[in-house]
Amino acid sequence: MVSLTNLKDWYKGDTTTLLIALLTISIITWYLYLYFFKSKTQNLPPGPPGFPIFGNLLSLDPELHTYFAGLAQAHGPIYKLWLGSKLGIVLTSPSTARQVLKDHDTVFANRDVPAAGRAATYGGNDIVWTPYGPQWRMLRKICVVKMLSNTTLDSVYELRRGEVRKTVGYIHDRVGSTVNVGEQVFLTVLNVITNMMWGAGVEGEDDWMIGERLKKEEDGKENNGSRDFLQFLLNLKEEGDSKTPFTNTHVKALLMDMVVGGSDTSSNTIEFVMAEMMNKPEVMRKVQEELETVVGKDNLVEESHIHKLTYLHAVMKETLRLHPALPLLVPHCPSETTNIGGYTIPEGSRVFINVWAIHRDPYVWENPLEFDPYKVLGW
Repeated sequence: MVSLTNLKDWYKGDTTTLLIALLTISIITWYLYLYFFKSKTQNLPPGPPGFPIFGNLLSLDPELHTYFAGLAQAHGPIYKLWLGSKLGIVLTSPSTARQVLKDHDTVFANRDVPAAGRAATYGGNDIVWTPYGPQWRMLRKICVVKMLSNTTLDSVYELRRGEVRKTVGYIHDRVGSTVNVGEQVFLTVLNVITNMMWGAGVEGEDDWMIGERLKKEEDGKENNGSRDFLQFLLNLKEEGDSKTPFTNTHVKALLMDMVVGGSDTSSNTIEFVMAEMMNKPEVMRKVQEELETVVGKDNLVEESHIHKLTYLHAVMKETLRLHPALPLLVPHCPSETTNIGGYTIPEGSRVFINVWAIHRDPYVWENPLEFDPYKVLGW
């Protein structure tokens, strides 16, 4: 005879099995709907098959730009990936990139804010992640028209000059010794940026924490005539428009943008420039000859010389072609469903533009993998 306890155990076990089975069937059904029905009814781009729940996440490679370029060989210049339940669209041709960045720029102006980006920028209140609208236009105006104007940049010229001179002296003192170029360039760029931002280098950041400076400003204890960007932003905050207020959160988020966006990208580019010139000694010789002609052997390079260094400009641009600072840019997020390259791009999808692949497109560039500054000069 079956006891009541055994009957309850059987019922609980059977119920658990049934729930797991129903959940599995539901997940598979939802995946099949997304992958087959939705793709066909919305005319989504082609793409590689994925797994239920995970989509294509399990097959992603750490070097996303090279992995995406390989997928483009099989699926074409525009294709889709399922990042879990999130639809990703990858563009790898100049024509589709132009449609997103120029023809439909307003539709694709928004970004799909990741959790890490939201945390690092005080809730996404910076110029990178803020949705397109009055607040974004206000932040852009502050950055382009005020923070990065010639007048503002000229006011902190001596700060930049001083840090660069320190680095030149550091390297000169170690002639004949090994120097970690990447590390030194990164520290120099970071010190330049932090000096411009709040008047102190990396070694002094503990004494100049942004939050502490803001608190002193609010208490009326900090107004010492500083000419750094933090003081500039604090002054703007006091003069702000009531319709689109500029808050302390915006101040901190913008400063974070400048530090994060300017340090790694600039130092990586300079490191790649040095690597490419070391691989091509003839390019380095031409850069040296131009510097001797424009600047002179006994003089130090000043910012006023830069616009005259045509070949060095070409070297920098060719480096950015082969080694873009952000190979996939910052992913875009369309605010409405639109058509790109003959395919439907749904609202809210995550759009990647593989500029690394576009810059190496053999249909655009002759010998695309060869480092040649004359490509940029058009010779």
